[in-house]
Amino acid sequence: MRKTTSTNYTNEMVITAKCPITFTMLAIGGRWKLIIIWHLRLKALRYNELKKAIPNISEKMLIQQLKDLEKDNWIIKKNYHEIPPRTDYSLSKLGKSFIPILENIYTWGVKNKITEK
Repeated sequence: MRKTTSTNYTNEMVITAKCPITFTMLAIGGRWKLIIIWHLRLKALRYNELKKAIPNISEKMLIQQLKDLEKDNWIIKKNYHEIPPRTDYSLSKLGKSFIPILENIYTWGVKNKITEK
């Protein structure tokens, strides 16, 4: 978490307040957020299902990214009060609205053979 008194924080606020692209990239930036959103596009998943779907992510990073996405209203965390405890993660309305954009990025990447470079 960046200090709100830092120059970097102030600069980030100035940039994001004026630019929807920058603001969006900051919200979904990083290595894992888009991948998590992609895996949740079809259905709600439990933590272990996400962990299996993204094998290279550490537990600490998955937990942090899920917390960030939930805090920013991209996903919904639903706790079931049962034994054993169960938690599902699903896309919020905001997260679902982003899926067509991700699908276009996926299609563009395949069309342009981005993974082959």
